[in-house]
Amino acid sequence: MTTNEILAQTDHRPWQLPKQKWKFYQEWNRAVFLHWQTDLLELRKFIPKELEIDLYDGKPWISLVAFSMEKIRPKYLPPFSPISNFDEINIRSYVKHKGKAGVYFLSIEGGKCASCAIAKGISGLPYRFSKMHRENGLYRSSNAPFQDQLDLSYELSDGIAPKTELDSWLTERYALFQDASDGINAFEIHHVPWPTNAIELKNLNVDYKRFDALLKGNPAKVHYSEGVQVLAWGKHTYKWG
Repeated sequence: MTTNEILAQTDHRPWQLPKQKWKFYQEWNRAVFLHWQTDLLELRKFIPKELEIDLYDGKPWISLVAFSMEKIRPKYLPPFSPISNFDEINIRSYVKHKGKAGVYFLSIEGGKCASCAIAKGISGLPYRFSKMHRENGLYRSSNAPFQDQLDLSYELSDGIAPKTELDSWLTERYALFQDASDGINAFEIHHVPWPTNAIELKNLNVDYKRFDALLKGNPAKVHYSEGVQVLAWGKHTYKWG
């Protein structure tokens, strides 16, 4: 799909596209979504006070998303695969800021040191390197300094899985917010709706000790998607005060 074709599909968006031109292209491919309903008071400990925690039927959610970032590039440059392609895991919460619903990353890891350094330098997002291994139906990650570990194996079911209202609430997010030294950084993104397949987890070990109170037991919902092509705009900083 061309970028113009992506930009032409907007009926699913909760607000209009930004008026400025997009700056980065990227693909989020072969994504595994794990979703937990969590405790509001525990989650509040990790979220900047300037962000409102978004709720579904009065309850907060947290998600771990493991996928392969591919072909990331500035608008007018081609991708460079040694940097542009890497595996990524993020743990995200659902928030609102100035009337827009988006996500806030509690953790964001990449499988290549150089890619993490460049992504962090350009975006200001808190990327860090973790050792990752991915093959068909298997995703593993470990980070010794943080004592983080993911061991995931799965099997896909045939066909596209219809999305419920909650599924869309969890997956269709077109902004992200992150705290910075001088305020809140906001990013706008756009893609077509996530196509989702049913997935069966064969094995799951999520060991992020600082998030033990948030990621309790088995996830309440799981999704798999072959991926989306994503257009991203530059960050806007809302200054403190």
